[in-house]
Amino acid sequence: MKTPIRMAIVGAGLWGKAHASIYREHPETTPVAICDLDRGKAEAFAAEFGLDQIYTDYHEMLAKCGCDAVAIVTPDFLHADIAIAAATAKKHMIIEKPLATTRSDVMRMLDAIEGNGVRAMVDLHNRWNPPFNSVKQLVSSGKYGTPTNAHFCMNDNLWVAIDMLSWVAKSSILWFLGSHSLDTMNWLIDDYPVEVYAVKNEGKLKSLGIDAVDTYMTMIKYRNGAVAQMENSWVTPNGNPNVNDFKFYMLCTDGKFDVDCSSFNLCQVTDSQRMISHDILVKNYVFDRCRGFAYESIRSFVDKLASGEEFHVTLREAANVSLAILAILESAESGKITAVERV
Repeated sequence: MKTPIRMAIVGAGLWGKAHASIYREHPETTPVAICDLDRGKAEAFAAEFGLDQIYTDYHEMLAKCGCDAVAIVTPDFLHADIAIAAATAKKHMIIEKPLATTRSDVMRMLDAIEGNGVRAMVDLHNRWNPPFNSVKQLVSSGKYGTPTNAHFCMNDNLWVAIDMLSWVAKSSILWFLGSHSLDTMNWLIDDYPVEVYAVKNEGKLKSLGIDAVDTYMTMIKYRNGAVAQMENSWVTPNGNPNVNDFKFYMLCTDGKFDVDCSSFNLCQVTDSQRMISHDILVKNYVFDRCRGFAYESIRSFVDKLASGEEFHVTLREAANVSLAILAILESAESGKITAVERV
């Protein structure tokens, strides 16, 4: 019987628990260690998942825990140093999106991961979203011609920025949701951006004491001539029945696709305050086991790590998403069309 892959997790938050749940379920893995700067959180996490290795220093964890691979489930701006340390320790890794939030970090991570011969996947999980995966299959069939233009709207309710995340001012909605939006469009159009032009709107979050941009609107030109628009915001009113305002449209030379992931209307829950669309597709539990497409990407990482096959999201694809978002941020500041770097 094959020895399970020993997984260590950095980050004892909500999504770290999702990773631990899946590693506990999957026959190819077992979770062995948790690391978090907050020892109390790490201890509670360890108790919940039956882990006996608890760390507050990831360097110590990498040296002592005996793991084969690491899940990096920290705020986005903290990924680089942890990933580089893991690569140097010859550990494979899954990194929550985006890969990194600066050009320097992207390049340092590429050098460390590729230079040490370890495998890494960034969890850009919208590729596992059934409607989008279906569109990919249909476009790849050739029946509908080639993509010519697209629009992606992916916004969050205000509570995500106000209540869910404590580090909004150190990030951007472009990193939090734009990385998913852009990766999905790159994947469906099967090409990469060469130029972007972006504008921003701010005021709502700053009025609430959070130094962050409310909304970005971006025009994207692809190498093959396709054009796209991308809308990302985290100031949708909390009364919205779904956390995400999540819509996609793509026109091809011989067909078009429309996706509305905001209101599947499969399960609605109403109380005295409002009606919500209950999540049964993204991340939910069936008989205490993780189900939903946001979990399938993590399972796929394990499957491909065990089999040796290529990940469905390559490291360089993820790097190019980060570089394109950096160009979008630059354009929004300068007010000019900005060229996109690519590795």
